[in-house]
Amino acid sequence: MSGPAIDSGGGLVRLRLDIAYDGTEFAGWAVQAGQRTVAGVIDEALSTVFRTPVVVRAAGRTDTGVHATGQVAHVDVPEDALPHAYPRTPRPGDGEFLPLVRRLSRFLPADVRVLDVARAAPGFDARFSALRRHYVYRLSTAPYGVEPQEARYVTAWPRPLDVDAMNEASRKLLGLHDFAAFCRHREGATTIRDLQRLDWTSEGTRVTAHVTADAFCWSMVRSLVGALLKVGEDRRDSAWCASLLTAERRSSDFAAAPPQGLTLVGVDYPPDDQLEARTKVTRDLRVVD
Repeated sequence: MSGPAIDSGGGLVRLRLDIAYDGTEFAGWAVQAGQRTVAGVIDEALSTVFRTPVVVRAAGRTDTGVHATGQVAHVDVPEDALPHAYPRTPRPGDGEFLPLVRRLSRFLPADVRVLDVARAAPGFDARFSALRRHYVYRLSTAPYGVEPQEARYVTAWPRPLDVDAMNEASRKLLGLHDFAAFCRHREGATTIRDLQRLDWTSEGTRVTAHVTADAFCWSMVRSLVGALLKVGEDRRDSAWCASLLTAERRSSDFAAAPPQGLTLVGVDYPPDDQLEARTKVTRDLRVVD
């Protein structure tokens, strides 16, 4: 069997990576000096395989302790480094990058997996081409807390929650708004976002929030959940969360929900022929009409 097809013309080949990780032992996605991060261990593994330094870029830079089952990233690899990803004797039926997925499984720690690798379409950028990100936040109101096998991924909540009230409050937050009250401040970063889905379901003692937006600013999902939990406990009324949208800075009236209940479950992209246009739109500063 022949090796992988290599792009002609020299330069770099962009690869798309689909990634899952348990965020418990990571200090978030982004590389930080002296910290164990998801991007850090993936960069190290990829650089080892390709025998040259490479840097991975993600659709969403998750916080410390936050998980992912549907993270998407890209990496630019020199054309002449691509053959290093393949064994000398490929297995029959292997796709172009399945050998790379197998090799990465040996270099990566058990709490992070590259699920798939593909040649990225022209114009693809994992962060700026994305249409929306999907998160799920899971809580348990069981009197005993959380069952041991789920304790790393579900937040124990010691008080009953009024899911109907939380849904009523959530609906008032949907749309394009400045979510400064729900975001940790980052100099020069916009807090204007289009919140497209925010709703709650309850099944037995499991309470789950589904949250979708075009993008999220720093700590936004956990802050939204934390504020809505106050409504669910009947400590605030359903209009209170919407009233916070007039704030210019992060509100001190509530705490962000703990990180372990939060998982990035998916990222949506437009058709390949619309990727470049989407990137240009995303890079523009968001403003509220």
